[in-house]
Amino acid sequence: MDKSDPAYAGQAGYTRAFLGIYDLWVIGVVAPRFLKTPIKETVARHGELVGARHLDVGPGTGYFLDKAPLDPATAITLLDPNPAVLAKCAGRLARFNPETVEADVLKPLPIKGPFDSIGLSHVLHCIPGPMEAKGAAISNLANVVAPDGVLFGATMLGLDAEHTKPARFLIRVGNKQGGFDNLTDTAEGLRSILETSFEDVQVRVVGSMAEFEARQPRRHE
Repeated sequence: MDKSDPAYAGQAGYTRAFLGIYDLWVIGVVAPRFLKTPIKETVARHGELVGARHLDVGPGTGYFLDKAPLDPATAITLLDPNPAVLAKCAGRLARFNPETVEADVLKPLPIKGPFDSIGLSHVLHCIPGPMEAKGAAISNLANVVAPDGVLFGATMLGLDAEHTKPARFLIRVGNKQGGFDNLTDTAEGLRSILETSFEDVQVRVVGSMAEFEARQPRRHE
């Protein structure tokens, strides 16, 4: 991704060094203690929702796909604009022989579906712009999910939501640094952009996060 791209800052921090401590810091401390996100439940959710052909957007280190009880025959595609993320995740999930795609979810996707499931966790709060602008990512994914498939994930809510003090500090710092752009993101705004691209939408707030599942995609040209 070019440094002049508005979305560059949202993925720039995922260097090899940060990815090396990501599980210890983000999965081990930030998510359960600051954001009040139950990790075991998130792993179980991946086990329940990941289908036979799965696309993971912004896969991080691949922690949840690695820990979830997936069928060994699951066909996994990893999509991210950051080659360091793709390399880290592909190595961890080597037993699945995943396909990697270096691309920006805000732009037309260089892949064809249909995918039985698409994971979009901890991505939307890194995408620039108000919630409405993030709808481009949702519509792009709606075009490649199977008619009976599911788009699922979670995103960190903005300052109007209830947060622990450490989470609120993290949000402010992340937005000032540029890695986050979610100060005004709400669960209602998330539902709105999901319903523009899907018939069946479920959103629930868990700690600082809004978890979602979306089914029955509306196709966009």
